[in-house]
Amino acid sequence: MKFAGSVALVTGAGGGIGSALGERFHDAGATVVLSDRAGAGVEAVAERLNARRPGSAHVVIADVAHEEQNARLVSEARQLAGRIDLFFANAGVGLGTDLGSSETDWSTSFDVNVHSHRWAAKYLMPEWLAAGQGYFASTASAAGVLAQIGSAPYSVTKHAAVAFAEWLSITYGSRGIKVSCLCPQGVNTAMLRGGDRQGIDANAGNVVRVAGAVLEPAQVADVVHDALVEERFFIFPHSEVGDYVKIKATEHERWLGGMRKLQRRVFGV
Repeated sequence: MKFAGSVALVTGAGGGIGSALGERFHDAGATVVLSDRAGAGVEAVAERLNARRPGSAHVVIADVAHEEQNARLVSEARQLAGRIDLFFANAGVGLGTDLGSSETDWSTSFDVNVHSHRWAAKYLMPEWLAAGQGYFASTASAAGVLAQIGSAPYSVTKHAAVAFAEWLSITYGSRGIKVSCLCPQGVNTAMLRGGDRQGIDANAGNVVRVAGAVLEPAQVADVVHDALVEERFFIFPHSEVGDYVKIKATEHERWLGGMRKLQRRVFGV
């Protein structure tokens, strides 16, 4: 991936990891299209970037929980910037807890954490395949390769996000399409702090704080930039996640026991 002269679109770009990604890609020479829901403050991010390089940051307001808005996002971004070289599906929600989680929490989690990736790819792929190139990256979570203690909807949908990214890479990797999947552990965002507008259970933040270091979004963005330049599939800003994945694959009973121990430490049960 060469950022200089490219066009990178980032969803969930109003703050946290999304705005940090947009800024990092912009610093590397990309024109960026930043997208988030109305009221998320994405315009302020674009204004800051345009002050550095006029006309280099565009905004498309869209709620990616709906297919038609993903279609519009792709179309408007291409109109504004001419093309999309990198689409980074970063928008995500953390909703629900256990088996009592509402059907709304489950459906919204699937729509934003999984289906938005599928819908975006659906409208990106024809043009990319015709050109023989394109880069699709997504933010899943360490929960997508491990598990999220306390939130069934988050754990299940983040696993699905990883599976979809793998499927994309397998299906289109020989046709010029690159795919990467970001799987961070703790990052200092509104979601982690439990004050996110989407109402994530604050206990999820306690889990990741106990599990390891909490990184700043800018630190994650630096790791992502380097990984995309190298075109690596998995992006683990927390290196220990890769070690946990190996234990899960080779010593699954030990891994399950360790996760139950972590749950007892955080929740007492």
